[in-house]
Amino acid sequence: MDLHEFQAKELLARFGISVPRGQVVDSASDAEKAAEKLAGSRFVVKAQIKAGDRAQHGGVRFAASPRAVGTEAGALLGKRIATAQTPAAGLPVKWVYVEEAVDVAQALYVAVVLDRITGRPLLLASAQGGDDIEARAEHDPDIIQSIPLTIGDAAADGDFSGLAARIGLTGAAATAAEHLFRQLTTAFVALDASLLEINPLALVDGNRLIALDAKLAIDDNALFRHADLRGLRDFTVRDESDPVELEAQHHQINYIRMKGDIGVLVNGAGLALATLDMLCDAGGRPANFMDIRTTASSLDIARGFQLILENPAVRSILVNVHGGGMQACDTIAEGIGIAVRRYAGREMPIVICMAGNHAEFARTVLQNTGVRYIAGNTPWDAVQKAVASAQKEQPSWLSSLVAKRV
Repeated sequence: MDLHEFQAKELLARFGISVPRGQVVDSASDAEKAAEKLAGSRFVVKAQIKAGDRAQHGGVRFAASPRAVGTEAGALLGKRIATAQTPAAGLPVKWVYVEEAVDVAQALYVAVVLDRITGRPLLLASAQGGDDIEARAEHDPDIIQSIPLTIGDAAADGDFSGLAARIGLTGAAATAAEHLFRQLTTAFVALDASLLEINPLALVDGNRLIALDAKLAIDDNALFRHADLRGLRDFTVRDESDPVELEAQHHQINYIRMKGDIGVLVNGAGLALATLDMLCDAGGRPANFMDIRTTASSLDIARGFQLILENPAVRSILVNVHGGGMQACDTIAEGIGIAVRRYAGREMPIVICMAGNHAEFARTVLQNTGVRYIAGNTPWDAVQKAVASAQKEQPSWLSSLVAKRV
């Protein structure tokens, strides 16, 4: 779950990290009022889109009065901003963040990321923060220093003082950096984050550090531990994400639409990715990525299966599941049975391969609920049958149904 800047800053402030005073608004008049409340002499108006390099593309503007803040906000709201991190058409600006401007003595960079090779978090830091740091680091990797972190019960630890020294900080600035590094890594662990980045991190008055911008991504699979954060999802994605994918999230399913014609239902992200690879190797084109979480009920699974049935491009469905301790095969079979009964108006080849916990009982459930399917003896066998089914000519009744839905 990627958060907007203002949301990330609110969470960072809970961990004692200094951020500028600010307010998110969705109209020019409210932006002017927000600036009046801040009662400063210089302000920043920031487009709230989830992408970097906003300043270079007109998404960050400065103003010297509340009235000017309203003018700048009006120019941004409703505009689409395209950067290297957005789709080609850009992202729409639905909100702007009005905050007090900060005089920066030095712009630093700091982030906590996951090392995909070791599976351990890394703390990154640089004395040369600001725009295009990724591009600059490609030409000179040494401008970003890193240390590995050791995860404890509620925080992470590492050579914070050594990292501060490696980016050239001394005295009070180094002490402040060590303290911030500890706060940042504590927040990373406590929030189950997969990315936490501050760029730029402003050094002010020689010994104060203020997060001028922040990126925060939280692991979706850990949200069951963060009831207070779940509400951020709706606000975060309601204008930028596929509503179908959002609905799937509400039903404990990770779902991404693709451009193929074979619907896919799998439990487990790793197995789902392997299944997509096998489909492509067999000459097929997946219509979606679907990972059923262990917390999904049979009703959740039914809704996920219906999402596949409702896709007019789908010509066959592949179900490849392995029952584990928390998600048995019969629960998935129950969900498929419910969906087939609810959506009886559309039939198509369904290929099912089940193994693991309650796999045999799941086959009985499918039979009792009247689900007609093609059995796959192995995942590869199921993949080949799903591809062959999708490539067969559709019955006339199915072609007409698809045409109507398109």
